[in-house]
Amino acid sequence: MTKYLHTMIRVSDPEATIAFFKLLGVEEVRRSESEQGRFTLIFLAAPGEEGQAEVELTYNWPAEDGSSPEEYTGGRNFGHLAYRVDDIYATCQRLMNAGVTINRPPRDGHMAFVRTPDGISVELLQDGYLDPQEPWASMPNTGSW
Repeated sequence: MTKYLHTMIRVSDPEATIAFFKLLGVEEVRRSESEQGRFTLIFLAAPGEEGQAEVELTYNWPAEDGSSPEEYTGGRNFGHLAYRVDDIYATCQRLMNAGVTINRPPRDGHMAFVRTPDGISVELLQDGYLDPQEPWASMPNTGSW
């Protein structure tokens, strides 16, 4: 089984973006911050769609030296599509067997990234927990995602 989870967009002003989505009837459902990664994730959904079809806003904090984060132009702020899968290892193997590059292998048994033929990034997330397994655990990243 594969389940659509969310679409990620990068934002430069989280509160302005949240206000925009509120005008559409879409509300914030959860938020998390990463001090180490210097980013905030804010998930939005229409009423009743929580955990089903969400928009993930990613806000990259200014650098520690105070310089501004990357300015997004030309659609660079679009991040990725995300799908939950029953077995991330079997899904990645099926994709590899079909000639798809696994850009970020599921080293942790939880998350992988691949790209569509047009270069759109797709995040795969394991439904539940799988122990890290070889060859995935030792596989390096390829390209970008």
